[in-house]
Amino acid sequence: MPTALTGLSLAEVSTLMETLGQPAFRAGQVLDWVWKKKVGSIEEMSNLPASLRAQLAEKHRLHALDHAQTQGSADTTRKFLFRLHDGRYVESVLIPANPALYGERADRRTLCVSSQVGCAYGCKFCASGLAGFSRQLGPDEIAGQVLAAERLSGERVDNLVFMGMGEPFANYDNLMAAIEILTAEWGLHLGARHLTISTSGLVPRIRDLADHPQQIRLAISLHGATDEVRDQIMPVNRKWKTAELFEALDYWNSRKKQHLTLEYILIQGVNDDLEQAAILARHARRLRAKVNLIPYNKVDGLDWVRPSETRCRAFRDVLKDAGVSATLRLEKGHDIDAACGQLRLKQETSEGIVEAPMK
Repeated sequence: MPTALTGLSLAEVSTLMETLGQPAFRAGQVLDWVWKKKVGSIEEMSNLPASLRAQLAEKHRLHALDHAQTQGSADTTRKFLFRLHDGRYVESVLIPANPALYGERADRRTLCVSSQVGCAYGCKFCASGLAGFSRQLGPDEIAGQVLAAERLSGERVDNLVFMGMGEPFANYDNLMAAIEILTAEWGLHLGARHLTISTSGLVPRIRDLADHPQQIRLAISLHGATDEVRDQIMPVNRKWKTAELFEALDYWNSRKKQHLTLEYILIQGVNDDLEQAAILARHARRLRAKVNLIPYNKVDGLDWVRPSETRCRAFRDVLKDAGVSATLRLEKGHDIDAACGQLRLKQETSEGIVEAPMK
């Protein structure tokens, strides 16, 4: 299946125009229709010759995603379900700002973007990996989620977090190709500082991103301050222990100006002990990292329990008392299957195409 136009760089569109015998300026026109005017069909590209529109439509799709469903919540969080060309599904979540709780700009819109269909990393709290890994998303499918969210919502998305379905660093090349498109002046022209990649801890890729010239932000799905606790939650910790992970984060700090974020989902009786909070505080303080605390969000089929709000606040206070910047996220979207992968999983189950988990 040819890559959709949303997955092509300026150089690739220029090569395509040359192949089709078109002048060089046509590449800019095509990309302007895709990313600035956000048209719904190639036929709408009215300043292109009819013959060129026909050639483009024959060789390429405009969009890689078909909108299947939108769920909206009382707090205006919206989850989009997209159908891919092979019948699989992927989700994106559009999250409004909450200035009262988190001091964000009132007009800020954050999109949580997926990078894979399913996930092979098996984090024990996550719905994305319940049916195992299906395939990588291409650059057109990754970047296309952002364009689709803007077209569906009528709003400008100005902040991206690659922490939806899948492990972004396990699809590094396609992810970085999509980021090139999203940050390019001819694309959506998003500032790299408004992009955050979240990883479960793929150490070699942390080092790769540290060496990347763009100031992209990094978030670590930590969820355990010691190997003993993290091993229970994050299978990736069996390959890269916390010492090796923190060594890579030291390297990140030596190369980047952006502060790290440590993501920590609080699970009752597993990682919410205040001793874990004290150890986490020591790591965060040394790394100059912010900590984002998220009370566990119930996932169908998993037995974990969300701690009480009192327990969550006590955990946060240990961090704050140690001088660590810590936010307790009472996350949005509980009424729309907010766990990443939950809506996709239900849809694919109903169609009988969920695969067995990979071991």
